[in-house]
Amino acid sequence: MYIFISKSAMEKNKLQLTSVKVHGHLFDEFKVMCVRTKFSLQKLTDRAMHLYLTDDEFRKQVHNHNNLGLEKKATAISE
Repeated sequence: MYIFISKSAMEKNKLQLTSVKVHGHLFDEFKVMCVRTKFSLQKLTDRAMHLYLTDDEFRKQVHNHNNLGLEKKATAISE
């Protein structure tokens, strides 16, 4: 019996292990939010890297974002 797995299928599942240091207060809040929303740091990282590489506006926003406080932005609620 032979099992054929294409190279592209294998590359899709290849993950790069890395480590980063993050601000503790941000990570603590992030963990709580992840439990509430069933989201993960893995999902955020993959999606953020994809947007960073493919969306010029997102990349500019990330480069210009320096305020790491947790105060929420005021948003208009449409009814």
